[in-house]
Amino acid sequence: MDPIALKSEFPILQQDINGHPLVYLDNGATTQKPRSVIEAVKRYYEWDNANVHRGVHTLGSRATDAYEGAREKVARFLNVPASRQIIFTRGTTTALNLVASGYARQTLREGDEIVITPMEHHSNLIPWQQAAKATGATLKYIPLQPNGTVTLEDVEATVTERTKIVAITYVSNVLGTINPIAEIAKIAHRKGAIIVVDGAQSTPHMKVDVQALDVDFYAFSGHKMCAPTGIGALYGKAQLLERMEPIEFGGEMIDFVELHDSTWKELPWKFEGGTPIIAGAVGLGAAIDFLEQIGLDNIESHEHRLVRYAMDRLSSIDGVTIYGPPADQRAGLVTFNLGDVHPHDVATVLDTEGIAVRAGHHCCQPLMRWLKVSATARASFYLYNTEQDIDRLAESLVKTKEFFGYESIG
Repeated sequence: MDPIALKSEFPILQQDINGHPLVYLDNGATTQKPRSVIEAVKRYYEWDNANVHRGVHTLGSRATDAYEGAREKVARFLNVPASRQIIFTRGTTTALNLVASGYARQTLREGDEIVITPMEHHSNLIPWQQAAKATGATLKYIPLQPNGTVTLEDVEATVTERTKIVAITYVSNVLGTINPIAEIAKIAHRKGAIIVVDGAQSTPHMKVDVQALDVDFYAFSGHKMCAPTGIGALYGKAQLLERMEPIEFGGEMIDFVELHDSTWKELPWKFEGGTPIIAGAVGLGAAIDFLEQIGLDNIESHEHRLVRYAMDRLSSIDGVTIYGPPADQRAGLVTFNLGDVHPHDVATVLDTEGIAVRAGHHCCQPLMRWLKVSATARASFYLYNTEQDIDRLAESLVKTKEFFGYESIG
């Protein structure tokens, strides 16, 4: 793959910021959108805009075909057995909340256990806190190794016969840690638990096969993989989805409505009440087409090269501390601090150089406390980033040191 050629497919990346060509290194927060995705959404609104599953007119039929066609693409993208096992949501957060409310609160009892890790994004932590409080279940944490990884020995020791749910991120949005999901799933299943995977930071960057991983639920967001904001999906094993109750009620998710009772449609529609995110689904389908043309294996290899290069460049700068595992155990992001300069100040100075990075606690406050910092800066890469982008970042970090005075660094 040619990242320079790919960059030309993204209109937003062609601009200058503060007099410098934009270097966008905040892909962990959201990725930019290629022209093909923008045009697909535009074409839908210009030619096919109608509500789905309702009208028998031509526009309604075309809109329904586009919406359900996107569901089929997601199912193929994740190697899902049947498209009815894909529930469209607003994103990872909504999908995880659906499992925590629609499954966990129905099945957990006092004394049961939910197992997660300290590296979880708040979206995969707070729903389980609330489910534990509502049911009397206990929330337990798999300990982290000093480099921000988990060991299978610690998974074995933490997951017990009382554990009913293991909820874990595939890739940490702070540390870049790639967790051994297939092996963790085997441990969970052997002990009678299900596994719920936060796939927000994995789905855009590597080939995901939910059947090979043998996960029970898998959630992801479209906007982190070149699709519009406000669209994502939940995969679930059919028997679990069938057992779940919907948590939103209204039009189009019903089968029959009586004055005092109602019944629900079959999968997936019982979880998609109201007018769905039609244009977002169309954009997600176009994004999947775009990514599959490039190849997820090519994207993963490219990002591994970038993260190795970035860790070498940044670690050579006196005063830079990089958090997380070695390059061969992480995805394409580098989280760091520059001496005692606050990450927000680092990000502000980088912005004057046209470089966009994330600064803050990254919706991972327990992990920040584990790292013994209040916040960090994060550079996260995608298919359109290059070694030259990382050079710009490194050179600008040196300028940042000079701006704040070298004596305060390190």
